[in-house]
Amino acid sequence: MAARVVTVAFQGVEARRVEVEAQFTGGEVRFYLVGMGDKAISESRERVRAAFSGLGLSLPSRRIIVNLAPADLPKEGSHYDLPIALAIMAGMNVIPPDALDDWAAMGELSLDGRITPVAGALPAAVAAGAMGLGLICPEACGPEAAWAGDTRILAAPSLIALVNHFRGTQVLSPPSVGVMRDPERAPDLREVKGQENAKRALEIAAAGGHNLAFVGPPGSGKSMMAARLPGLLPPLTPEELLETSMVHSVAGLIAKGELTRARPFRAPHHSASMAALTGGGLKAKPGEVSLAHNGVLFLDELPEFSAQALDSLRQPLETGEVVVARANAHVKYPARVQLVAAMNPCRCGLGGPGRGACGRAPRCQSDYMGRISGPLMDRIDLQVEVPPVTAADLALPAPAEGTAEAAARVAQARGAQAARAADGGEGAALLNSRADGDWLETIAALDAPAKALLTRAAEAGGLTARGWTRTVRLARTIADLEGSDAVRRVHVAEALIYRRVAPGSAVGGGAVLAAN
Repeated sequence: MAARVVTVAFQGVEARRVEVEAQFTGGEVRFYLVGMGDKAISESRERVRAAFSGLGLSLPSRRIIVNLAPADLPKEGSHYDLPIALAIMAGMNVIPPDALDDWAAMGELSLDGRITPVAGALPAAVAAGAMGLGLICPEACGPEAAWAGDTRILAAPSLIALVNHFRGTQVLSPPSVGVMRDPERAPDLREVKGQENAKRALEIAAAGGHNLAFVGPPGSGKSMMAARLPGLLPPLTPEELLETSMVHSVAGLIAKGELTRARPFRAPHHSASMAALTGGGLKAKPGEVSLAHNGVLFLDELPEFSAQALDSLRQPLETGEVVVARANAHVKYPARVQLVAAMNPCRCGLGGPGRGACGRAPRCQSDYMGRISGPLMDRIDLQVEVPPVTAADLALPAPAEGTAEAAARVAQARGAQAARAADGGEGAALLNSRADGDWLETIAALDAPAKALLTRAAEAGGLTARGWTRTVRLARTIADLEGSDAVRRVHVAEALIYRRVAPGSAVGGGAVLAAN
């Protein structure tokens, strides 16, 4: 009869049930591992053998077959070491066979029998709880797994400690949850002098969760303002905290079980590959867009990213998730992010008219901005020109309003959106940037003057259907910041100023004037 232990296989942030079966049979003395495991799993045989030797145990002189079922589910990682060892020990009666009936297990074994940390303890604990099981995990992963709530957690430092626990000679205590770290203090908007239009756009983006792009010469404050966006955003809700932490757990980014309610802020270098941005690689790990889930993805020097990497962001920006396709499986990661981009107007960084202007304008500007595809730019709701900061701006005293005042207005606007979503019931989008279909028409019904302005601007500037929808969402957010229940013409007019129909061509100024 085979001894069985439950463990999990990760497909994205989803933990799928896997049964580890160990059976001893007659015949040639061999140790077989079957069940579609990767190289790390095949090496488990030697780690288990060495760990047993460290305990003074030796494997039976029989044919040992360990099966990871279901066999058609791809399995990878070293966290199968512990369940394989426990299944064999149960088959050897070192551990009572029925002692593991109510437990799932995960962990990597060192050669001396210690259980070392692995990634994914939190989603594994959540999955074990959903199956009505507890989770056996490494001691270092205990504080992280304890965040799963009511799931029983058994965090063991070594194999011998587990043997003693199940024999009743040395009972292990349940681990305490990790520390909830306070968010780091964000830089203050008060430190940004001038750029009032750009700061207004930053506040609108924060209020509705809209994508934002700053276009301006070097030193105009684009990166400085992007770094201040997290200070305007509210902390993660409990649901968002769990979603975000599960992605970070699978990526191995949670240390000592410490979580934070601060929204993620990821800023990859422009040399990042497509797999680094959207996920993938040999083991289909989450990319930067998933690690920024429920937070901000900041792409500085946007045109310097490869065209393939940038266009791979189009799907997650639209759907809020990434699907990594493999020959034997599709791996899905959440990727609901707020994109903030910064770029120079041209390759030399100057661009535009006036002193110090690019000598190759407008050709240099159009070539540089043309590196970004139109469909990607169409998914960016606010596209803001950031002029150089003048000496007169720098000589001014610090602005009267900073992050605290702007964050209060953002909180009020998000509160209005949350109240509407609560009244709308199931399927109602929490943020304006995600509203669509009938729900968008319900919350952002345009009056006749506003609809006429948007129609004329679309005809004059070539606004796409997606651009129309995003302009309406943006106008709804502007109205929320004003405290207005209705979306009026003035809100649509301001929203149009931030829209572009193609790289380097603004809808705003020209289209709004034409519409008038």
